[in-house]
Amino acid sequence: MLFLITFGAIVSLVLAMTWLKLPPFVAFVGVSILAGVAFQISPDLIFKAIQEGMGSTLGSIAGILAFGSILGKWVGISGAAQNMTEVLLKLAGTRYARIAFMMAGFLVGLPLFYSVAFMLLAPLVISAAAKLKQPATFLALPMLASLTVTQGYLPPHPAPLAIMMEFEADLSKTMLYGIAIAIPAILVSGLWYGMTTKNITTPANQAFIFVRDDNSPQERSLSTFSSFLIVLFPIFLLALGSFGAPYFPSLAAYLSNPIFSLFMSVLLAGILLKRIGFSSDELVSSSLISIKDIAGILLIFGGAGALKQVLVVAGVSQAVADNLGSSSMNVYVLGWAMAAIIRVCVGSSTVAGITAAGFMKVILVNSTADPNLMVLALGAGSMMFSHVNDTGFWLFREYFSLNFKDTIRSWTMMDTLVSITGLIGVLVLDLILF
Repeated sequence: MLFLITFGAIVSLVLAMTWLKLPPFVAFVGVSILAGVAFQISPDLIFKAIQEGMGSTLGSIAGILAFGSILGKWVGISGAAQNMTEVLLKLAGTRYARIAFMMAGFLVGLPLFYSVAFMLLAPLVISAAAKLKQPATFLALPMLASLTVTQGYLPPHPAPLAIMMEFEADLSKTMLYGIAIAIPAILVSGLWYGMTTKNITTPANQAFIFVRDDNSPQERSLSTFSSFLIVLFPIFLLALGSFGAPYFPSLAAYLSNPIFSLFMSVLLAGILLKRIGFSSDELVSSSLISIKDIAGILLIFGGAGALKQVLVVAGVSQAVADNLGSSSMNVYVLGWAMAAIIRVCVGSSTVAGITAAGFMKVILVNSTADPNLMVLALGAGSMMFSHVNDTGFWLFREYFSLNFKDTIRSWTMMDTLVSITGLIGVLVLDLILF
C-alpha cells in the first residue's frame, strides 16, 4: 500500500504540473497534503512534516543560491561574460570557434544560472555564426552542452547543490568528480554530436544577434583579468580550502564552505564593479532583481522538501530501501533512471533531481555507494530527453528559429547524450576509485 500511494503521489504530481498547469510549488504542497491523508497521517503531523521539510531544505541552500544569483547578475551587467567569450575566440581563431564557445559556456556556466548564461551567450554565438558564415546551431551546440553539464552536474547550481546537501556529500569531491565527468560529456554531446547538425542551416532569429555598442563608456566594462577573476574566484577559494585542510585547517574550514566562498566572491565583485563606475544603488538594485529571479526556484525546493518529509514520516523511504537493498540493480543506475523518468514526465531538471534524491537518500545510506557519485548520477538523470514540457526546449527553438524536428534532433539529442554520458562517467569513476 505504501508503494501504491507513493506511485499515485508521483502521478498526481506530474498531472498537476502538466495537465492542470499548476505552479510546481502549489503542486508539491497539494500532493504532500493528499499523500499525508492517504497514508493516514494525522493533520498535525502532515503540516509539521511540510514545515520541517521546507525548513531543512531551504535552510541548507537558500544562502548559497542568493549569493550565487547576485554574483551571476553582476557578471552579466559588468560585461564579464562577453569579455571572456571574445578573448577565447581570439585565442582559438575562426577555425576553432566551436571550441572557444564550448570553453566560454563552461566558464560562464559555472557561476550563472542556465537561463541567464544562455541569454548572455546565445546572441554572441548567433552573431559569430553570421560573421563566420557558419550554421548557428552547429556553432552553438558545444556551448549549450557546456551550460547543460554545469547546470546538471556541478554545485552551486540549484539541483546538484540540493542533492549534495541531501546526501551530505563533500563539495570539493563532487566538484572534482563532476569536472572529470563533465569533460567527456561535453566533448561527446556538444563537440562530436554537434558535427551532425552542420546541415541545419535555418537562419537564426535576427532579433537575437548581438551588436557591441562601440559608443558605450569603456570605464563601465571590466578588464579581461577582472572578468576571469570574478568567475573563477569562488572555485579557487573552494579548491584552496579543500587542498589546504592539512596545512591550515581553521582557515580551510571557512574557504571550503560554499556560503563563505560565494560571500567573499560577491564582496570582490562589488569592489571591482564600483571601481569601474557602478554605484551602490545600481548594485543593490541589480542584486534585488537577482533574488527575485530565484524566488521560484526556492519555492520549488521548499515544496519538494515538503513532499520528501511527508514520505519520510510515512516510512516510504525506509520501505523503498528495504525492498531495493537486495536488488541486483546498480544503485547509480537506479538513481539515474528515477531522475530520468521524472524529468521526462515533468520537464524540470531541478524537480527531477531533488525529487529523486528524496527517494534515494535512505537507499544510499544502506549501500556502499559514494554520495558524491550519486549526486552526479541523479544530476545526469535529470538532464534526460528535454522535450516540449521543458522551457529550455522552447528557448532554444525560438533563438535559433528551428522547426520541431530539428529542435529534437539537435537540442533534445544533445541533452540525452549529456545524460547517458554522465551515467557512464559515474560508473567508470566508481570502477576506478572504488
